Order: sequence, then C-alpha cells, then structure tokens
Amino acid sequence: MTRLLPTAALATLLALAACNSQPKAEVVDANPDPMANALKNAPPVELPPAIKADKTLRCKDNSLVYVTFFQGEKQATVRTKEGGTATKLIAAKSGDPYVADGGWKMTGGPDSVTLTQPGKGELTCKS
Repeated sequence: MTRLLPTAALATLLALAACNSQPKAEVVDANPDPMANALKNAPPVELPPAIKADKTLRCKDNSLVYVTFFQGEKQATVRTKEGGTATKLIAAKSGDPYVADGGWKMTGGPDSVTLTQPGKGELTCKS
C-alpha cells in the first residue's frame, strides 16, 4: 500500500501535466494606436545635419560674427551678436554660396568667410 500511493500521485501529476500542454495566449489590444496607419504610410524623415564647426570670426571692420557650419556644406547659421538671433543660410549644393532672404550671402568655410549682410557691404572674416 505504501508503494501504491507514490505511484498513484505520480500518475495523477502526469495526467494533469498533459492537460493544456500548449496554452493559447489571447492578445487583446484595448488601446489601439489611432495614428498607426498614418505613421505606416508616412514618408521617411530626414534628420537635420550634424554640426561640423562652430566658429567666432573677426572681420576686417573689427566686428565679430558667429557662424555654425553643418555637415554636407549646404547649411550654415550666422549671428552678428553673441546670443543674437541666428539667420539660416542655405546653399543649393555643396560648394555654392550660402544665401538667405533679404540679401544675406556667405562664401568660404570654418577658417575664413566673405559675408554680405542686408544693407551692408561685403566683409572678410577670419578665425
């Protein structure tokens, strides 16, 4: 009788283990994303270019300009005062002059630029 009890317990455990051996998980999305379709069909996003150089340049008239150059040589920002409003200059392709509305134009690179501001003449500035 003492041998029969462990065998019966083992048989019961095996029978219970065989039940529901592959549980079926039910996934319920109680909060679907309302923009899922729009995001799936959206065009790829182009990241802004990385900063290549951030320079303070001294011009021939002894003024300073603060220029940030971006990777790809198609974008730069210019500030005429430290902490002032930045003007975004864009080049059509790498190597072309950077321009912005109102008469802004800049040529050159991180070490030396020629800058034309609205209502002012052309300035040569160096780092």
